[in-house]
Amino acid sequence: MIRHIVSWKLNGADAAARAEQAATISATLAALPAVIPQILSLQVGTNVAYPENNWDVVLVADYESLEDLEAYQVHPDHVAATHVIRPLVELRSAVDFEA
Repeated sequence: MIRHIVSWKLNGADAAARAEQAATISATLAALPAVIPQILSLQVGTNVAYPENNWDVVLVADYESLEDLEAYQVHPDHVAATHVIRPLVELRSAVDFEA
């Protein structure tokens, strides 16, 4: 199994703007398991502590194989989601590992 973890630091000017951005990202990503069969599980979390140091939003998703992760990456619904998310992001970090 491949675990895909992505963290985002958002570019909103204040906490309220970042909260709205986080809600948009969460809703966008939460819709993907219904349309992308390669996703075994997907969880999105919004940071609740130490906002000056921590990233704002995290995605944790599981795939059966690296090939399934790669299919997810190019799936049209995932590509559309990236077009929603990218304008909201200051920094992005990702790790993919065998779980």
